[in-house]
Amino acid sequence: MPHLALYTFGVLKAPLADPTPLTHEFYDIGAAVYPEIGRHPGYLGHAEAADGDRGVLFGADWGAWGEFAVPAWYDKGRTPETTALATTLSLWTGLRPASDAVYTGLHREALNRRYDWFERTAHPNHVFWWVSDGAIPTWQDGVARLEHLHRHGSAPHAFTFRHAFAPDGTPVMTSQSSRAGTGQRTDG
Repeated sequence: MPHLALYTFGVLKAPLADPTPLTHEFYDIGAAVYPEIGRHPGYLGHAEAADGDRGVLFGADWGAWGEFAVPAWYDKGRTPETTALATTLSLWTGLRPASDAVYTGLHREALNRRYDWFERTAHPNHVFWWVSDGAIPTWQDGVARLEHLHRHGSAPHAFTFRHAFAPDGTPVMTSQSSRAGTGQRTDG
């Protein structure tokens, strides 16, 4: 049975190494969110750097998740002192478990505060795609799918919560797509 890959990407207002309270708050909330998401039914895993150094993304050893990559539009730093991005790559059993994890609990609270930490951009901030059972998505896969989504919109190859697709390519109505008609912002 296919699994669902999720790549998220956001450009931060300040570098990860910034000593301001807002940056510390972002790290503190992030440190609490990951363990909670990891306990959600349907969560299979996420990319973690082997060395785990705070703020080290480029050049880190990501194992089976591949070499770290970012979208072409990211134009900020790439060193631990200048990197100003937050990104995740995770694997799920399906859309419902991913949606439940993203739109509840501590992660929902963090989403409500995202504009305290992240720049507003015209680029999508997440993308889904289906992978074969046993396949591990890579950072390069996530970047390629996010860039495809930005250029072409949602399709079975690269899609969002709001405009989702089943593994066979048929459109899927999610709770986020039904909320889209109510004026609620549902992209996270």
